[in-house]
Amino acid sequence: MTTLWRERPVGVVGLGLIGGSIGLDLMALDVDVRGLVHRQATVERARQRGLARQVSTDPAVLTGCALVLLALPLDQLLAPSPELLAALPKQAVIADLASVKAPVLAAWEPLVPRFVATHPMAGTAAAGVEAGQPNLFRGRPWVATPTLHTDPEAMAQIRDLARDLGARWLECDAQDHDRAVALISHLPVLVSAALLRAAEQGAEAAPRAAMPQLVRALASSGFADTTRVGGGNPELGTLMARSNRAAVVEALGQYRQALDGLEGLLERHDWEGLARELESCRALRPEFL
Repeated sequence: MTTLWRERPVGVVGLGLIGGSIGLDLMALDVDVRGLVHRQATVERARQRGLARQVSTDPAVLTGCALVLLALPLDQLLAPSPELLAALPKQAVIADLASVKAPVLAAWEPLVPRFVATHPMAGTAAAGVEAGQPNLFRGRPWVATPTLHTDPEAMAQIRDLARDLGARWLECDAQDHDRAVALISHLPVLVSAALLRAAEQGAEAAPRAAMPQLVRALASSGFADTTRVGGGNPELGTLMARSNRAAVVEALGQYRQALDGLEGLLERHDWEGLARELESCRALRPEFL
């Protein structure tokens, strides 16, 4: 099989954290990367950072690309612009990089013949043109959710690219993917947001006026670690929840059951039961990391 993305240009639509990191890695492999962005200010900074060989706000920059990666926010993926669709090369492999797969597949499979739905499971709290970093995907899962309509050769092109960027390739059903990421990616955003709100409201409800300042002053690394994603990009969190609502609601129900179980142990003064639960969770954690 010819490795199209090594022999012909690769388009990256969006040069934020994911798109910019892909651009840096592909440029390091001497791939001809063409970046399409929304603002002229982003064009200049992306060029300075070396995220792509060519960067433009004109969709024509994608002309001649054998492969195009869509590193766009979910709302733009679910309602793609006519200008972008018209600019996509007819025979190019097109792959998205979004964290929700079923609605993206429903939107894109009817539009382009060689579409591959994927999700690189990597990231940081940073966003925008400054966020991209080398080797972001090394050792991380890169998930594909093929259907009966997915072109096997197109998926092989994306698989080889992901592996060359150091990622671990996985394949699963789109609905299964969305339920899984609801539990391990989308739920933590809402849980950590709830923890921040609980700390604020608990401090405000305390009888001593100095409690809010004291709570903030005592917050340390443990609180920072468990609230990091809840303090991240609110637009991204809202889009993930909206696009994967049913699975996120189900995940919140599972979390509520777990909290109820812990609360019951405390109410019954069941310290042995609590110790068993915490020990079980300590043994469980390495399986997720």
